[in-house]
Amino acid sequence: MSETAGVQSVSELDLTKYVGQWFEIGRLPLKWEDHNASCITANYALAEDGSVTVDNRCFDENGEPTQSLGRALPVDGEPGQLTVSFLPKLLRWLPFTEGDYWVLKIDPEYTVSPVGTPDRKNLWLLARDWDLPEAIKAEYLTEARAQGFDLSAWITPAQDGQVVSDELLNDL
Repeated sequence: MSETAGVQSVSELDLTKYVGQWFEIGRLPLKWEDHNASCITANYALAEDGSVTVDNRCFDENGEPTQSLGRALPVDGEPGQLTVSFLPKLLRWLPFTEGDYWVLKIDPEYTVSPVGTPDRKNLWLLARDWDLPEAIKAEYLTEARAQGFDLSAWITPAQDGQVVSDELLNDL
């Protein structure tokens, strides 16, 4: 495992298994994400250049569909670490515009994963199914606590399996 200030990413990650749709089960508060957002999903796809396209979608506090597009790059020699940027393509060259995305743990079937940042300010619990059993949530959040994440401000967004479709976005 890779270590920075006690936070460890997984030592092996198969991006071809990791890509696809994930539901956000919970997160630490983010200044750029609506506290009352619901049905939050993250869709990842491998690009030909080895990067990962990131398509985050949700319903905002007013029930309107929203989308944020980004690009993630694997960190050389660190399979469980990526850097991600949500800036427009033409602005991604600017310094300090990328964030860390570290996979902290993942089950063998690639269905549940806590993802965080080495400074412990950001943490998400992602799952392939929107309805994750409490025992499984507890197991993965225990891993986050063991790595020093403070979960006292944990947010559990409303999830009912609904996803923001392309059609909903096109209707805006």
